[in-house]
Order: sequence, then C-alpha cells, then structure tokens
Amino acid sequence: MLTLAWPWLLILLPLPLIIRRKPKKLAGGQLHLPGVAGYAGNASHTQQSKRPWLLWLLWCLAVIAIARPQWLGDPIELPTKGRDLMVAVDLSGSMQIEDMVLDNKTVDRFTVIQNVVSDFIERRAGDRIGLILFGDAAYLQAPLTQDRRSVAQYLKEAQIGLVGKQTAIGDAIALGVKRFDQMEKSNRVLILLTDGSNNTGRISPDQASAIAAKRNVTIYTIGIGADVMEQRTLFGVQRVNPSADLDEEQLKRIADTTHGRYFRARNPKDLAAIYQEIDKLEPISRDPLSYRPQSELFYWPLGIALLLLMLQGLASMLPASARLGSRS
Repeated sequence: MLTLAWPWLLILLPLPLIIRRKPKKLAGGQLHLPGVAGYAGNASHTQQSKRPWLLWLLWCLAVIAIARPQWLGDPIELPTKGRDLMVAVDLSGSMQIEDMVLDNKTVDRFTVIQNVVSDFIERRAGDRIGLILFGDAAYLQAPLTQDRRSVAQYLKEAQIGLVGKQTAIGDAIALGVKRFDQMEKSNRVLILLTDGSNNTGRISPDQASAIAAKRNVTIYTIGIGADVMEQRTLFGVQRVNPSADLDEEQLKRIADTTHGRYFRARNPKDLAAIYQEIDKLEPISRDPLSYRPQSELFYWPLGIALLLLMLQGLASMLPASARLGSRS
C-alpha cells in the first residue's frame, strides 16, 4: 500500500499561489530604457508562457518528496514465544591476551567472543537480545530487541578498552537488572562474560547478584581464557597461566546466588557448547505483535525534479539559432 509518512505537509502545495503578488508600479511612473524595453517585454512574455508550468511541477514534486511517500508491505507476525537475554561482555585490557585458537590461528580472547557470540545472537530467532559492554563502568550498547543483526553488529564494532581497562562486574550486573525491571513478562536471563575479577565499580558483584536474585534475574557467568600459554623469553619457552586473574570463585557465587550456572570457556568449542545449554531454557509466551515493512520512496519525486532541472538547464544552454531551428 502506498502512503505518506507526513501527509499534512501537502498543505504547502498552494503556497506559491498564496505568496504570488503583482509587481508594484513606480510612484513617478514606469522606468523606460530605450532599446531594451521591447526585448525585456518579449523575454518576460516568453518566460511566463513557458516556465510557470515547470516551476509548478517542480514545487509539487518537492512537496511530495518531503511528505515522505512510503510503500507498506504485508503485515509480518512476530514470534509469540521467546527468551529475554541480556549479554554483558568484558572489554577490559586483559581481553587482548592472545591465548585462544580460532581457525588454526592464535587470536585474542575478544576476537573469539566476537565470533562465537555474534553467531549465537544471530541464531536467536524469536528471542529479545540486549548488549552491555563493561570496563571501568558498564554501558548499555543495545536494549532488549528482536533486531538481532544490529546487536551482533554493535558487538563486532566494539573495541578492547573502549570503556576502560579495568573490570566493573558489579556495575554490569546492576545495569542488566535495571533493564529487566521494565519487562513484565520475561524470564530475565543475564549472560556475563569476563576474563578477570572485579576491581572497580560502584557496587560489588555480591551486592549486585543479591539484588538480581530478589528480582528473579538468573545469571549465567562465563570465565574466558586458556589455562596454559607458552611465552618466549631469553631463557627459552616458558609455560604460564594466562587466566591467573580470573576469579572463578566469585563467578560461581554470582551464578549460585541467582540460580544460574558458571561455565569455563578455555577455547571457542567450550564457549559454543555453553550456548547449547542456554538453548534449553524454556521460552515465555508474549502478546502477539506484528509489523509492516516500510520502503522509502521519496527519492522518486526528488529524482524526477532534479532530472527536469537538468533538462531545463541544458535547454537554456543551447544557442539561440538551435532553438529557433527546432521551432521551425
């Protein structure tokens, strides 16, 4: 169906007729220029005989364009069952440690999260997904939405250190709980991914998880990072534990307090397997909703107007002899 987003702008169509006024005569009589009066009279007559219809057409096309013509598609029913999942991702400096292997290449932890979590988000048909990024503080990158592609794109565009180098786990939990307060029918699941321990923020993880438990928010905590990593030194290759800063006890307490689960992700396969467990969550029923896809069409009248202006400009550039020859 063809419609206008702002149909009230069509009231501008008669505006040129309203503001059109007849030229005023000079008080002392008209000014005559010898030798020019005849030409001016002919030019004025020619312009008035040819241009008014073109100017009127251009005005109409411009008004229609700013009224935003749209094509509305057939109604599309949205899924009536799904889950509400808020994903909180750690962007602290330790996420740049390269102790993971993806497609036979050694990559940093955040690259693995971007790859696996983005795929997880895009497969959540019927679910509402939100995204929180946290470092020195927690920030809502995307509210709960069924626009999975946008949420996945936001995650792919995120950068390590974007919100600071430290880890505010408590603030991330508190922000997720706050967003769920706006949902009446929701299973309220928060998935928190981190590779460290809480070392900054305005609220501790234990306090935040206690609040989450009171508000029926279930938290699944995921500890990211390998157990062993080889480093080259002056004395040869040394094996170290790159996940020494990971506070697994704290993450387990958060999960136990909110009746969730703690998972350990040492590689991309572990991380993908964790999401299979979350797939088993029972979806909730929602009120039926639908939407109609919209396609903007304003560029059609705008393009036609520009084309007419170009043709008029080309015609005015032709030599007078060519115009006379075409008339004969």
